Amino acid sequence: MSPTHLSLVRQLSFCAGHRLYGHEGRCAFLHGHNYRVDIEVEAEGGRSAVDDVGRVVDFSLIKKRMLGWLDEHWDHAFLVFEKDESTLAALRVAEPTKYFVMPWNPTAENMARYLLEVVAPHVLSGLGVLARRVSVWETDESCAVATLASPQAPSPVPIGSVVVVDRRA
Repeated sequence: MSPTHLSLVRQLSFCAGHRLYGHEGRCAFLHGHNYRVDIEVEAEGGRSAVDDVGRVVDFSLIKKRMLGWLDEHWDHAFLVFEKDESTLAALRVAEPTKYFVMPWNPTAENMARYLLEVVAPHVLSGLGVLARRVSVWETDESCAVATLASPQAPSPVPIGSVVVVDRRA
């Protein structure tokens, strides 16, 4: 067995709005970010497993699946905590609107956790990789990191879906 642990990191970007429910400062207001997500994956088969080409997985497959999910569900949407009734009420009357209801407050930490525990196992299924770490960058200087502590068990949180209301012709 090789002493080297191989993994790869794919960087993805999207734009979204949110607010932090119960926050004591400015983040309690509706606002947005140009987010960057770094997702690190390793081979399911072992610390140094690679395919016949010598890759953990082709970078483009991670981009296609993860960025595809981000584009459909979070890009240009508001990420809203399920208990934030006033924001949900405001979004429901706005037209057009796109929002995603989160099981947790949409902090960078919880977004990273959601992507690692809920989204990645679903969208990366069948690629022979395991998402090990997700970083969510809110700014160029600040990010939150979620790291898988043990092999992935099925998440008790179901994967969510986006709500889009757009009656424009």
